Parts: sequence; structure tokens; C-alpha cells
Amino acid sequence: MNLKYNQAYPGIDDLRRKAKSKIPRFAFEYLDGGCNEDVNLYRNTAELRDIKLNPYYLRGHDGTDMTVELFGKTYQAPFGVAPVGLQGLIWPNSPNILAKAAYEHKVPFILSTVSTSSIEEIAQITHGEFWFQLYHPAEEKLRNDIVRRLKDVECNVLVILSDVPTFGFRPRDIRNGLAMPPRMTLNNILQIMRRPHWALQTLFHGTPTFATMKPYMPKGLDMKQLGAFMDRTFSGRLDTDRIAAIRDQWKGKLVIKGIATPEDAQLAVELGADGIIVSNHGGRQLDSAESAIASLKKLVPFKDQLKVMMDSGIRSGADVARALAVGADFAFLGRTFMYSTAALGNEGGQHAMAILKRQLKQVMEQVNCSQVSDFEKHLLK
Repeated sequence: MNLKYNQAYPGIDDLRRKAKSKIPRFAFEYLDGGCNEDVNLYRNTAELRDIKLNPYYLRGHDGTDMTVELFGKTYQAPFGVAPVGLQGLIWPNSPNILAKAAYEHKVPFILSTVSTSSIEEIAQITHGEFWFQLYHPAEEKLRNDIVRRLKDVECNVLVILSDVPTFGFRPRDIRNGLAMPPRMTLNNILQIMRRPHWALQTLFHGTPTFATMKPYMPKGLDMKQLGAFMDRTFSGRLDTDRIAAIRDQWKGKLVIKGIATPEDAQLAVELGADGIIVSNHGGRQLDSAESAIASLKKLVPFKDQLKVMMDSGIRSGADVARALAVGADFAFLGRTFMYSTAALGNEGGQHAMAILKRQLKQVMEQVNCSQVSDFEKHLLK
């Protein structure tokens, strides 16, 4: 795989700055922000980057191998694309761009229920090699039909989202009209006029919609009605009975995302989950929570019973290395891939993949780590 990248944007901060200059402020703030005062947003990355690795310089080195076996598949790197809602609002067609890049780089892409491309679109792009994150609907009939559609396209892994019993309090989104019900303000329109490339791409690809949910939405909803529909549809809190019902229907690999405590991890094991993703929704749900890396440290002992993966706070290849050193089996990144796509459009997915792989490879070579499973031996405790 070609790991060439645009040298004008060699770092994730470069991509973030470029993305900020190319998309309307309301879209950037939706992507970039956390909840309440952003305390946990910053805690996630700060505490992750406090992790230190031991380098061994005087030992022989047999090269680096980034491949990982996960749920019967061999991936070419120990990271994938995390689910992000309303991706097409941030950059038009971005779910398709990222799904294609993930497929070509042989890493997993997770489609969110509330993203802007449908299950069937992403299945076609990835030839069925994708994961799906389910926001649990309030109605069982709707849940069952989504699961049926996933079976029909032979989706690899079903991820059940556990950490959104209520939508996070996000002042920026409320101010920008991106709360439910959404609204388009004069200020938003002025922001769009200042970003003609984004506006033209949006015009070409069409107004972003909740594509997977489209078959279930009444036609002709205005903004207020759409908000009421989404609130009504996703008002169901996840619990053990609902997970058990999905486990009975879904014979493929099942992952529960948003796990942060040993108590919930133990329930995941008892319910027959194949893996968990340690996450706090990128700091977007509970500002007073601990960082994802702090939660991971307490959940590593469950690795002998299921796969323990992580997202939230991971921005770079070096961050992936830190998460693996603490004990994660795999890592997912959301904002990094969206910054790159917003900055570089159709090339953004490939660019981010190349940067992350090169960064991770450099860390492996520097510390003398031949396989990603050996990172834990390099953790400075």
C-alpha cells in the first residue's frame, strides 16, 4: 500500500487548522467540541499522552509488522475509523470517502446509525467489509429491521452503542442550531457563504440526511418534525434485556461500545459479547467522567474473555501506540479522519491512513517493537 501523503499537512494539527478554514463554523464546532465545558474532551488526550514507552536500542530488530487478527479477519494496522454522526454535514460524501480508504488500507470502518450514508451504500463500497454502530431504537420492530438489513449485506461486526441514554449537553450545537430540532439561522447561512467549496460540494452531493433511517421516516418532514421524529425514535435506553434480544438475533460478532467500568464489562461478558470498545464518546456525553485511557487500565483484565478496544482521545499514530501499550487490542479514531477529509476532500481518507501508519511504524522502529502485540512490553510503569 502506498503511504505517500500531502507533505503540506504532515501532522494532525495541520489538518485540523485546514479543516477549520474550509468548513462552516457550525460544522467545525460540531466535529471539534465536547459537552458542557469540554473538560473530558481535553482530559482524554492529555492523560493518554502522559503514557510513556521504554525504547530498547541495543537489541536486535527483526522489522515491524503492524497486522492484527481481530474477529477472524487480518487487518493491516491496529486502528480503524470510529463511527461519527452527521459525517456528510462536516464534509459532503465523507462516509463514502472514509469507507473506501479503510477498505483499500484493510482496516475496519464503523458506520453510525446517524451518519449520512446508508448501510447498503457502505456495504457496496466495502464489499461487506464494514462494522455498524447501532443507536438502539425505542421500537423493537425498527431495531429488528435494521439488524435484518445488516444480515442481508453480510456486515462483519455489529456494535451496540451504550453511552447515549440521553443526548449530551453541547452548548455550541445549541447555539449553532444543531440541537434537536435543528434549525438554519441567518448566521449559519452567512458561514456557508464564506465557505464556497463546502457549499458547492454540498450542492453536488445533496443535503445531508440520516440515510440509514430514511426508509422509516415520513416524507416531507420539516426541521421541527425531524427533531421530534429522532427524539421519539432514539429514546430507548440500552439495558441487558435489549442486548440479550440482539444477541439472540445476531449470530455474527457483537461489540458493546461505551463501556467504562468493570461492572459493565462483566455484564458484557455474561451477555455473550465478543468485544467491548472502551469509550466516553469522545468527551461528548459526560464531562465529569474519567478519561478513556483511565477506564482502559481497569478493563484490560477482561482481555482473556473478550476483545478490549478503545476510542476517545486518540489523535495520532503515537496515540495508537500508547493505547496498545496500556493493553488495548485495537484502537479507533474519529476526529482525525474527519479533520483530514474536511481538509483534503476525496484525498483525506488516504492521507490520514498514510500518516497514521507512518507515525505508528516510526514509533515501533524507535522503541524496537516488532509486532503490535509487543507494545505492552514497552510500557513504562
